[in-house]
Amino acid sequence: MANLFETGATWLANQLKTHASADVIYVRGVDQIPVKATIGKTEFEIDDGSGVVLRIQSRDFLIHAADLVLGGTETLPVAGDLIREVQGANTFVYEVMAPGNEPHYRYSDPFRKLLRIHTKHVATEGP
Repeated sequence: MANLFETGATWLANQLKTHASADVIYVRGVDQIPVKATIGKTEFEIDDGSGVVLRIQSRDFLIHAADLVLGGTETLPVAGDLIREVQGANTFVYEVMAPGNEPHYRYSDPFRKLLRIHTKHVATEGP
C-alpha cells in the first residue's frame, strides 16, 4: 500500500509545477537546462557576533529534484550555480547561495521530491 503522505507530497509538487510555476534556466558552467520553478522566499536571521542580527531575504526557486538534470545526470544544486529568470525584456540572474552557515538548498518535503534552492540576485540583463 502506498504511503498516503508521500502520495500527497507528490500531488502537491505536481500541482505547484503545473499551476504555480515559471520557466527558468538552471546553469552550471557550460551546462544549462530549462526547468519549471515555483518562486518563493526565505527570511534568514544571522547574528553577526557583535549583538547585531541581520535579516536577509533569499529568492527561492522550488524545482522538482528529478528535473534537475545536467550533463545527462540528475544532480543537486551547487553553490555558485546560476538561475536565469526572464521577465519581459529583462533577464534576472540569481546565484545559488545562502547567508552565513545556512545550506544553499533543502528539500521541501520529507520524500525529497521538491528542492528549495536559495539564491541572491546578482545581475539584470536587458535594455
